[in-house]
This record gives sequence, structure tokens and C-alpha cells, in this order.
Amino acid sequence: MSLELPRAPRILMVMMSAVGDAVHALSVVTALKRHDPAAHLTWVLQPGPASLVRGHPDIDEIILFDRKRGWRAFLDIRRMLAGQRYDVVLDLQVYFKASVVTALARAPIKLGFDRARARDYNWLVTNRKIPSHAPQHVQDQYFEFLRILGVPHEPVQWNLGPWPGEEIAWQRRFFGGLDRPAVALVIGSSRADKEWLPERWAEVADRLSEEYGMQPVLVGGRSDRERETERAIMERARRPVISTLGITFRELVGVLDGCALVISLDTGPLHIAVALGRPVISLMSTLDPSRVGPYRKFHDLVIDAYHDAGEVAPVSAARRPGRMARITVDEVLGRVALWRDRYAPRASPVPGEG
Repeated sequence: MSLELPRAPRILMVMMSAVGDAVHALSVVTALKRHDPAAHLTWVLQPGPASLVRGHPDIDEIILFDRKRGWRAFLDIRRMLAGQRYDVVLDLQVYFKASVVTALARAPIKLGFDRARARDYNWLVTNRKIPSHAPQHVQDQYFEFLRILGVPHEPVQWNLGPWPGEEIAWQRRFFGGLDRPAVALVIGSSRADKEWLPERWAEVADRLSEEYGMQPVLVGGRSDRERETERAIMERARRPVISTLGITFRELVGVLDGCALVISLDTGPLHIAVALGRPVISLMSTLDPSRVGPYRKFHDLVIDAYHDAGEVAPVSAARRPGRMARITVDEVLGRVALWRDRYAPRASPVPGEG
């Protein structure tokens, strides 16, 4: 199956939540605009990921879906979509809320996943289906939409910023106050089974400072678990650790952009780091790194606790909780040594030029 977009198409993209998925979807946005700069692209997003991509030069309009408003959020969307007509809806998300938004949109083509991959009856609201496909990286899964539309996705670009004209003075001030290269420690995730032990974070922070002369910087949100992990790290660490928990997503981009190295759980900032080209050590356990790990880059820095030793298996969407404790401090420091040997000479960024 193939579809042909008209010139200067009006496109509505439905991918509403999860920062990592929003980063993956950005490469779809950039490819569509590269293919036809006159295309008008509207993206339905929740406030969190919307704050990450607002201001992106390839996004013409963002429609907010505020799930905190409950059922009223759907009335808001219906009102904002009323009177709007699109040439195609790209339903990249397969859950109930995305299904409702797709159903409310007016477009002759509503493109979504095949019935086997769609959830919550999502397949009922689309009239064109992506053919079935074996599990693959989420980024490649999104590129299936572009192939149907005849839009090339190479070279893969995210253009996550910092963008021309974006305020970066605070970023220069932050890094200007450091006397050593910074390393970001992404200590929190939306799921507890993806998080690492605080005492191991503290030990890694100390050894980064003592053995590598680096300044550890905690990044993430201000959830209860992240605050507790932050407290435990600060209590245990022998060397100073800077915390930036709770900064905005655009400030997070600035911090990761200015770091020489990122050490991250399986969560959104991992993919932000990849999009920025910053070397990232990925701590993967619950989900298959072949499906949700760093895309095309820094595979040599992945710590894979998802697979058993010697296991060779196809890409899987199955969860394997309870494996984060397998990752040791020495394993992480081993990847830091590998980063130093392979990436460090070219990984000393100038903030704002990532």
C-alpha cells in the first residue's frame, strides 16, 4: 500500500505523551518538512512533551491535550478541531485517548497501525493501515508511516536544538560556573522497575569525580521517587553533586547539550541525548534495548540487563521487570572508560553549539 500526499498538505499528527516517543516523532516531522517545506503540520500533544518541542522550526501548530482535565480534555480537543480539515491524520499512538482525537479529526485519510499492533480498538478509527511488521526499534516503527507516504526519512534528523534565537545565556552561565567537564546522571523514570539503586548512583558520582575529574549533575523531574533518590545520593556522595531536578524540558536540552557524557535510565532524556549527539551510557533492563535503546548510536555504551548472558533473540516487546539490580557500579565505570577511550577527545561540547 502507498499513499501520495498532495502538494502543501495539511497534516495532523497524533502522538500525545511520552517524551521519548515525542523525540522519535520529531524525526518524522523533520522528514515531512524536508520533503515538502510548504506542508502545514499540526501536532496534538500533552503539555509535558509539548514544552519540549514548542518552538521547533518544523512544527506549525501544537494543539494541547490536557489529560488533567479528564473528560473535558476531549471537549477541548473537539472545539479546537472544529472547522479544521486535514489531508491526512497520522495516528502514531495506539491508545484510547489518541483514538478519540483521531476520530474527532476531519480528514479523508487516517493512517494508523495494523490491527495486531493497535490497542483500545484504535484500528476502528483509522481507514488506512500500516502493514503488519515484526517488532523493531520504535524509531523505525514510526518511519513505516513515511514509507507509506513515499517520504524519505534519511538522513535521520531531530533538530532538537538549541535553535537559532533560543535563549541560551542561562546555559552558558551554568556551565561557565563549572571548572570541569559535566556528566549528566538521569536518575528517574516514570516506572519504578526501570530505576537504579541510589547508593550505586552515589558511588558512580564519586568515582566520576575522583577518577575522571568530572562534575556529576543530576537531571530529571521532581516526582516523589526522584526526590527520594536525590536525597539518598546527596547523603551518600563524598564529592559535590549538582542537582537540576525539576528544570523545564528546554532547560534539560540545554544541560544535556552542554555535558560531555550522559548516563541514563531507560527514559526520555536518553533519546534527547542521542538526538543531540551526546554520548550516552544506557542502563537497560525492563525493555529490550534493541527496541527502545539509543537509535543507531552509542550501542557500545549500552549496559544490557534485559538479556541473559549469551542470549540471542529477535527484537521483543515483552517486559522483564526486576533486573535493574543486575547492573553494577563496575559495569557503569567500565563503560565510562570505554567512553573516555572512544568518545571523550571529541565529546567536549561548547554549550549552545550542539
